[in-house]
Amino acid sequence: MKVSLLCSATLFTWATFAFPANLLKGGDISEATLAEITSLTEQITRDIEARSQGSHVKRAFNAAAQRISTTGEHRYIAPGPNDLRGPCPGLNVMANHGYLPRNGMSTILQMTTASTEVFGMGLDLSAFLAVYSAVMAGDLNSFSIGGKPKSNGLLGLTSSLGLLGEPQGLSASHNRFESDGSPTRADLYSTGDPVSLNLDQFKQLLSMPLGRNGIDNNVMTAFRLKRLRHSIATNGHYFSGPVTCFALNPATYQFTYRFFANHTAENPEGYLDAQTLMTFQGVTLENGEYKWSPGQERFPENWYRRFIGDEYTIPSFTAEAISIEMAHPEVIRIGGNTGQPNTFTGVDIDDLTGNVLNAQTLLEGNNSVCFAFTAAQLAAPDILGGLVGNVLLAVQKLTDALTPILTALNCPEITQYDATLFKAFPGAGSAL
Repeated sequence: MKVSLLCSATLFTWATFAFPANLLKGGDISEATLAEITSLTEQITRDIEARSQGSHVKRAFNAAAQRISTTGEHRYIAPGPNDLRGPCPGLNVMANHGYLPRNGMSTILQMTTASTEVFGMGLDLSAFLAVYSAVMAGDLNSFSIGGKPKSNGLLGLTSSLGLLGEPQGLSASHNRFESDGSPTRADLYSTGDPVSLNLDQFKQLLSMPLGRNGIDNNVMTAFRLKRLRHSIATNGHYFSGPVTCFALNPATYQFTYRFFANHTAENPEGYLDAQTLMTFQGVTLENGEYKWSPGQERFPENWYRRFIGDEYTIPSFTAEAISIEMAHPEVIRIGGNTGQPNTFTGVDIDDLTGNVLNAQTLLEGNNSVCFAFTAAQLAAPDILGGLVGNVLLAVQKLTDALTPILTALNCPEITQYDATLFKAFPGAGSAL
């Protein structure tokens, strides 16, 4: 079930050269920025190629390179009344410290470079997430990390470009970014608010027994099972589609540890303790009571990102997600409740994909994540209808981002996606 390291090298090569050319047409990209991305990517690619040839590359702690600054231009500044913040604490904290624009409106390039620099996210993963965000919640070039932008167009663009409908921002994108069964956000139907941190859920997470690396992936997986079971048992509109099941939901759990853990010489894999997680989530403990301050997430002091050269890539995410799925098949059930709690009804994968995949082949190779990426592409025209002015251009931009990923992961070709099978589930609105 291991993902080939060669895939990583292929994806990084794509991220360096095809990403700026194909996905940022008309953007203002300086030669210095491209040189910086190229240098970083070449370093990562050399490391991956060395591993694929059998030589072990030691990760070396580099305090100066890994420590994330919280002073000077990157000092914490609370968002103002016109600044936008949303459901993703990682994006909020980067805006609060000036790694993303403090107004909460980001371009594809800004999000890609910031996520790699600050969290050690692979360029392949950060580039895809940036494009996906701009397509699904923005104007194809930029997006709000929170709700609707304050003006027509995010960065002064005009509707004459044919790109704009009415950008919604990440906060209005349930089932496209956030999903039911989230670790820290409530289900949409249960509270009507899938954006705010749910303190009861957060306290449940903090009460979980710690793993070897604190609140690590074993802890997050156990909590994921607990949350999914709770959602099915209490939320009559619980829904889990291919993208939410195989990409969005696992990402919210895996990213929590992989990107918020403190990576030091003593803890090269990263250690995530309660105080670090609280700081990233904007939670404080006052007189024995937890308090959440919306949009006021911070970087902890003396916090170190992932080791340079050990970026968390799409193959890293894929391999980890599949290993969890194989150990806990319960997390990969597609379907939902039919209006009442505990009425979960599954959808046959073979019917959904025109018999290309089934329950057995889904866990072979990279098929489950391939299915998620393909579903995002095939369902996009219906989801984007009415959200952007030029649906064809939006879908093409998403396709440009996905094609090299699907190729590198050696994904089976899926041309059919029968979304009508989701009509039985009231929670499947705008579902991917």
